[in-house]
Amino acid sequence: MAQPPTLTDFGYQQVAPEEKTARVRAVFASVAERYDLMNDLMSGGLHRLWKDAMVTWLRPRPGMRLVDLAGGTGDIAFRVRRAGGSDVLVADINADMLRVGRQRARRRHLDEGIAWLCADAAGLPLGDASADAVTCAFGIRNMTHIDRALAEIRRILRPGGRFLCLEFSQLVLPGLSGLYDAYSFQVVPKLGRWVARDEASYRYLVESVRRFPDQETFADMIREAGLDRVEVQNLSGGIAAMHSAWRI
Repeated sequence: MAQPPTLTDFGYQQVAPEEKTARVRAVFASVAERYDLMNDLMSGGLHRLWKDAMVTWLRPRPGMRLVDLAGGTGDIAFRVRRAGGSDVLVADINADMLRVGRQRARRRHLDEGIAWLCADAAGLPLGDASADAVTCAFGIRNMTHIDRALAEIRRILRPGGRFLCLEFSQLVLPGLSGLYDAYSFQVVPKLGRWVARDEASYRYLVESVRRFPDQETFADMIREAGLDRVEVQNLSGGIAAMHSAWRI
């Protein structure tokens, strides 16, 4: 008997893995030009503080070879350069996001020390043990094969290298879920329609947050990929969380 096809989440829909990859690519191609503005509007600017917190925890230093996954528009790369990092490779599956990132880098005079790579995190064209650190901010939940991406992260990290992930997560403060759900499902898609002219993409992005594993489940996934010393820091009551792990 033929086995049923393997499906994966695309928001609240179940689709074939290759279809999810294509749809996610289309989502970010659609919103690339307004992506950073929408982040400010949706989070009230909190995403900036969360990203600052991740880079502070990373403690960039000159000579650190950093790979920033799903970092297309450059937010993490720019912060790392300003904090003293000198060698950042931004990898993203979406060419439109990378184009916006390059434009932003030129405007900020931050071209030096940042390279750009269009690649799938589940199959990076990078050598084994070639990175001192890997970061990923608000991107891993959109990856079709999170387990493969985590395995790739371990592969490219040198022994003693560190992985830091910032992602939307699950609320840990009681009493906020009703308000948070109302804002997420009623306000965010409307912002997407008015500002980015794409309501459907932002409805998917809200749904993808709800489908992403909670803090401890994701920590277990990181451990299963072979990374150690996993730590979690909740931000803003668990709206977002940072996971830190090391390749021993």
